[in-house]
Amino acid sequence: MITVDRLMTRHLVTLETGRSALEAATLMKTRTIGSVFITQHSRIVGIVTESDIIRKVVGADQAPAALLVENIMSSPVIGIDSRQLVTDAADLMERHKIRHLAVSSAHAIVGVVSVRDLLHPVAIDEL
Repeated sequence: MITVDRLMTRHLVTLETGRSALEAATLMKTRTIGSVFITQHSRIVGIVTESDIIRKVVGADQAPAALLVENIMSSPVIGIDSRQLVTDAADLMERHKIRHLAVSSAHAIVGVVSVRDLLHPVAIDEL
């Protein structure tokens, strides 16, 4: 079986608290990603996703330039150990109704895995 560390994205994109939802959305667009981890004093304290931007900003008719990321982020961040199976990741996402999981190793966040990433195991498992 395939473990989460084989599918995760290792480069974490972060944004400090005090920044706007517009900055988060722009960062996601520029990097072609679906989530940004929110940090405070170099510690991850939350996550903002495309869904957060749609539901909590656009859908709530909020001004994205004036709304701070800490007001729309999900916290605490739901995570999974890098050695867990991708099926465990899928189950955890379903249980929490989320599309992104922080991936940890030795009690530190080392990556992120998204529901999109879970589409790749079939090809990798054949190798």
